[in-house]
Amino acid sequence: MQLAELVYRSSGEAIMVSNANGEIIAVNPAFTKMTGYSIDEVLGKNANILSSGHHDRTFYAQMWQQINTTGCWKGEIWDRRKNGEIYAEWLSINSVYNEDGSVHRRVALFTDITQRKQSEELIWRQTNFDHITELPNRHMFRNCLNQEIKEAHSNQQSLALLLLDLDHFKEINDTLGHGIGDQMLKDVAKRLQTSVRHTDTVARLGGDEFTIILTGADICNNVESHAQRILQRISEPYHLGEEVVYVSISIGITLYPDDAANIDELFKNADQAMYAAKNLGRNRYQYFTSSMQEVAQTRMKLVNDLRGALADNQFRVFYQPIVELSTGAIHKAEALIRWQHPARGLVSPGEFIPVAEETGMIIDIGNWVLCEAAQQSKCWRSTLHPQFQISVNKSPVQFSHQSSSYDSWPTLLNKLGVSGDSIVAEITEGLLLDASNFTDNKLLNFRDAGIQVALDDFGTGYSSLSYIKKFDIDYIKIDQSFVKNMTPHSSDMVLCEAIIVMAHKLGIKVIAEGVETIEQRDLLVAAGCDYAQGYLFSRPVPVDEFDKLPSVIAIPTSAAES
Repeated sequence: MQLAELVYRSSGEAIMVSNANGEIIAVNPAFTKMTGYSIDEVLGKNANILSSGHHDRTFYAQMWQQINTTGCWKGEIWDRRKNGEIYAEWLSINSVYNEDGSVHRRVALFTDITQRKQSEELIWRQTNFDHITELPNRHMFRNCLNQEIKEAHSNQQSLALLLLDLDHFKEINDTLGHGIGDQMLKDVAKRLQTSVRHTDTVARLGGDEFTIILTGADICNNVESHAQRILQRISEPYHLGEEVVYVSISIGITLYPDDAANIDELFKNADQAMYAAKNLGRNRYQYFTSSMQEVAQTRMKLVNDLRGALADNQFRVFYQPIVELSTGAIHKAEALIRWQHPARGLVSPGEFIPVAEETGMIIDIGNWVLCEAAQQSKCWRSTLHPQFQISVNKSPVQFSHQSSSYDSWPTLLNKLGVSGDSIVAEITEGLLLDASNFTDNKLLNFRDAGIQVALDDFGTGYSSLSYIKKFDIDYIKIDQSFVKNMTPHSSDMVLCEAIIVMAHKLGIKVIAEGVETIEQRDLLVAAGCDYAQGYLFSRPVPVDEFDKLPSVIAIPTSAAES
């Protein structure tokens, strides 16, 4: 008896003993500590004084049915402390019987599991919800979509899956900081939730990518109205601290079961449609079509073929002469890559360069082109002109790449024993506009190594004079879209003249691209343009054909003479 009493009082588990009528006749110190009730406050009271109200009558009816049938019950239950605090406990009830089989005592043992339940809740939320927006995350969303597909199938209904991606969100993070970016994501999440019905599901997949499930018997007829409302709400100004920020969103839409019948196919379709919306100008929605699937499959095949193209020596470098207009002399050229596909023949750079940039393969390909051009420049300096230069296009992806496993262009030229001034790096205006400190340093390293810089496609993007002055540009290349329609007194002629005058005032030489007619050439000469390249002089050609070009190209002064 003494040993039992010792265990009873020392147990860390709360113990409550009641009679057959449910009146409490004994509790241990652990009970008092857990519930806040003293022994005197509970003696003679019914055990339901601990009831939290969280469980309905059905719960208690089932519990007592099992106790009366088997004499025991175990499970989780929510009770209330004396101070009103709700807590979770693991409860075990056992019965003690008289000799005649009637109930003598009920003994309840319970342990506070509130902290464990809170930890489980936290883990569950972290597993299933996004910590920034508090929307369902990718894991939870897939479960929801799977359930919605099952219900749609059972009810023979459709559902719409929308994949949404913010346009140019990276610029907001880069310029205003990730704190402002996170606040914007929260605001976007709220706007998306208020743009759809409470029965629809909105989730954040990660980054600036969201997704929505639209359900209902007539959802196919209402998808566009939802998409238009989302576009309008997202494009409204965001007041983030002292900043007023604008952003748009691109939406890809796919339908179940019309487009696909499983989660992975639906996601793939929505993704393709979303990127189609991006390519069409952003801030719009696009439905998935079967042609997108064909394009995606073609692109996948292209990516796979591209991975082995460099190792299999399938690339070629062609050279287009850049002619000095005042003399007709050729001591410059632009290196242009060509892909000799074993089955498809020559593949257009416009087709594979964007893919190479997206996959990161442009880094290896670009460095290979540089090495080929550098060695060719070294050769032509000995055979054609001692100051021969070759222009090589450098992708923005190459500039932004920071891996130490790749040699910089100055380092590569040094290893090849080629002078830096034999190469001109061609970059785009967009690179200067988005230039980071890392990019700035690379351009400065070019300058230190003697590598000159040409600004390609000038006038087609955001042209900033401050950037031109800051980065000490050597050449401006007038885009062929201006040269193509250039006639006397035309607006394109005026723009070309203005670009030439401005560049010369800044000490920059000008190269006109896409020169195809004598008239264009004569107008450029009259405007004081320094260099030109185009089909009038030569198409891009292999090395052996370039060697056959005259060192000075004589251009007829009239169409009659040509």
